[in-house]
Amino acid sequence: MIIVAHADWGTDPNKQWMAVARGSDINNLLLHTPERVLSARSLVKELCGNTDAQLFMGFDFPIGVPLAYAKRLRIISFRELLENAGRGSLSKFFDLAETARDVSMYRPFYPKRPGGTLRKHLVEGLGVDSFHDLLRHCDRATRSRGAACALFWTLGGQQAGKAAISGWREILQPAITDPSTDIALWPFDGDLDELLRTKQIVAAETYPAEAAIQIGLGVPGRGWSKRSVNDRISKAETILSYAVKIDVSLSKELRNDIGGGFGTGKHGEDRFDATIGLLSMIGVMKGLRSSGTPPSDEVRAIEGWILGQETSQ
Repeated sequence: MIIVAHADWGTDPNKQWMAVARGSDINNLLLHTPERVLSARSLVKELCGNTDAQLFMGFDFPIGVPLAYAKRLRIISFRELLENAGRGSLSKFFDLAETARDVSMYRPFYPKRPGGTLRKHLVEGLGVDSFHDLLRHCDRATRSRGAACALFWTLGGQQAGKAAISGWREILQPAITDPSTDIALWPFDGDLDELLRTKQIVAAETYPAEAAIQIGLGVPGRGWSKRSVNDRISKAETILSYAVKIDVSLSKELRNDIGGGFGTGKHGEDRFDATIGLLSMIGVMKGLRSSGTPPSDEVRAIEGWILGQETSQ
């Protein structure tokens, strides 16, 4: 059995939603409507169950750190950092810095709360030349969309640092340090096709704004909004057409949710993002789009990449 899962992730457990596809192989997948994640720490094992099912997981949070930071910390791989975060000299790594004085290479996420906080505090505390240095290559603006937010900045609606802390600490770190879990992180551990052939579990970073572009919805915020139920409804035909294009089946419940823009409830956008992320992942698996190629081995090992994203221009 093969399982493909995509999680739209937030620090609030009520905003952690996952869409899942299951099938006997890649050509016989049935997609189900998104459901809320009940336990982040047991997510990987619950998806696989007691079977030898192959699992490909996509997460809407950054996986990797900027090169400028890694060089200052003198690490040569993200895996090395992830295995040691929260321990020893990095014991406060996951603790949000409360003041500018608290920001350091060993406590890089800032700020804990608004009020008197400036981006230059983060730049100075981490010893880099500019805020731009804290963007990974895949975070930078492309021909199709604007730049994402810098990983370590944790203020504002666009920030993803808090979600990264949650995902790294509750999902990825326990999985890669568990000797009984055969998990690989793409692209750090190799090419996607090879990992999917040789590993039981493969995890990758996704980005809903990028996924929307990949499946033909256009750039969110340019003429339409993921937050608007009417705009989500207007994209239903395109989403359903893409499902036909990648030859997957949709449950009746999911079809209804897509047609209704995932409803007027407060989690409509989360469920929408979980679904389009899953569809884009399957498109990559089926070869309709390249997985994406980091521009250097150094970027691959430290910064990572967003699944399906073309190299930044």
